[in-house]
Amino acid sequence: MWLAVGQIALLLLALAAVHAPLGAYMARVFTSPRHLRVEKAGYRLMRVDPDAEQRWSTYLLSLLGFSTASLLLLYGLARLQQHLPMNLGFSAFDPAGAWNTAVSFVANTNWQWYSGEAAAGHLLQMAGLAVQNFVSAAVGISVAVALVRGFMRSGTDGRVGNFWSDLTRTCVRILLPMAFVGALVLLATGVIQNFDAHTAIDTVAGGTQHVLGGPVASQEVIKELGTNGGGFFNANSAHPLENPSPFSNLFEIFLILVIPFTLPRTFGLMVGDKRQGWAILGAMGALWFVSVALITWAEMAGPGAAPLAAGGAMEGKETRFGLAASALFAASTTGTSTGAVNAMHDSLTAPGGGVTMFTMMLGEIAPGGVGSGLYGMLMLAIVAVFVSGLMVGRTPEYLGKKIGRQEITLVALYILTVPFLVLVGTALAIALPAGQVGIQEAGPHGLSEVLYAFTSAANNNGSAFGGLTSGTPFYNTALGVAMLAGRFIPIALVLALAGRFASQRTVPATAGTLPTHQPLFVGVLGTVALVVVGLTFVPVLSLGPIVESLS
Repeated sequence: MWLAVGQIALLLLALAAVHAPLGAYMARVFTSPRHLRVEKAGYRLMRVDPDAEQRWSTYLLSLLGFSTASLLLLYGLARLQQHLPMNLGFSAFDPAGAWNTAVSFVANTNWQWYSGEAAAGHLLQMAGLAVQNFVSAAVGISVAVALVRGFMRSGTDGRVGNFWSDLTRTCVRILLPMAFVGALVLLATGVIQNFDAHTAIDTVAGGTQHVLGGPVASQEVIKELGTNGGGFFNANSAHPLENPSPFSNLFEIFLILVIPFTLPRTFGLMVGDKRQGWAILGAMGALWFVSVALITWAEMAGPGAAPLAAGGAMEGKETRFGLAASALFAASTTGTSTGAVNAMHDSLTAPGGGVTMFTMMLGEIAPGGVGSGLYGMLMLAIVAVFVSGLMVGRTPEYLGKKIGRQEITLVALYILTVPFLVLVGTALAIALPAGQVGIQEAGPHGLSEVLYAFTSAANNNGSAFGGLTSGTPFYNTALGVAMLAGRFIPIALVLALAGRFASQRTVPATAGTLPTHQPLFVGVLGTVALVVVGLTFVPVLSLGPIVESLS
């Protein structure tokens, strides 16, 4: 237990140390009028004017056009892999598998139906998957910044910035420098970085094993930093060549959390009230801490003779990490949209697996993915203000913006999109023979496997209960649809809301304005998040992990 407390304290100290300087730096990145030389070269190549302000609809079309081109390029690389250099002798992906992979990485989900070391060559990993790890993360941050500008601006005809400028600055000024430094740290801890094919090594038992090399450190760092999650190897961050030691494990958790937990600072600085950022951070942090505590307790108190003898539920966990580090990783990766794992979530106890699902069902706002966590929490903040305004009979306002029928309609559609995808997708998979074939376990755990898969896909997480056989045409297609809709429908709604706010005139605060920076509002915000999710998902959770826990 003391080990668990100690590593959480060390992690919080590291996050606190970079919170203010990194948050301020990102605020300067998105408000500076200057363009770097390398950025100007990119704009000339793309033939865009980075200073041309876009209305929200144009911003959205630019984003969708870029993402469509990315999807087609990645699909082509996967389908043509056998003809590419450095393919390591691997064949091309089948159409359904290539579709799923392309959608997955473009949507920042990184769901993997395949084993990386047995299916993806070095060129596909580097030029396809790793590149999307950068740009899909940058898309999420760009959308969050556009929403923040909606709060900042007044009467601007729905203009929320320039997508191409936001995308380029995020990659060049934030993700690339941080990834370069992080990759050096991972190299120092023992993560590999080479272009080797399979190398024969002698095992401890006297046999021979072929181990794949590759550019792992450069992909591992952006996998965590961009809350992507797709592993170079099938075992993901449980593999010793991706995550060799307790120190590298804690550093990878730091990478997962650092940008999502810092963006509220950027938000507070950009809207001119740092207290607003502290409020959002407080709600995120409280939900994350509760998730960590519950998963740690569930795994350490696992029932049965084997967990009692081992001091906890060690099935599916790496002994070099132990229970506490595995629980912390699980809470962090499902609280963000990362999906990386250092333990097999299918082997978590029923309560522990239920908490990971519930954390994703929150919309991954604890603290959420890069960008998506911030705009997800801001959407819930609008709901909290709206509910509070109804209680006192006032027109709700948030940061000087009136929340009327059209605004709350966009927020409601945003909140309902993912539950619709999760529940309908799960129901179809359970009802159709093609979906039933992939379920490994009967009873409530089998339902949990399918529910986890669609929750992970629709929320753009990417982790899985490994018992589900998802590499089939049915699951590759259905989960691909869930990932695509779960990513871009909410983004469209967020940008539409940003445009409405940017068009409004900012109204000054009065004595009757609800303070949204005080602890009371943080509590209301956290309660709204739990109630919205609880009313939607508790019935299906009661048929899966809850009944399994009681059986």
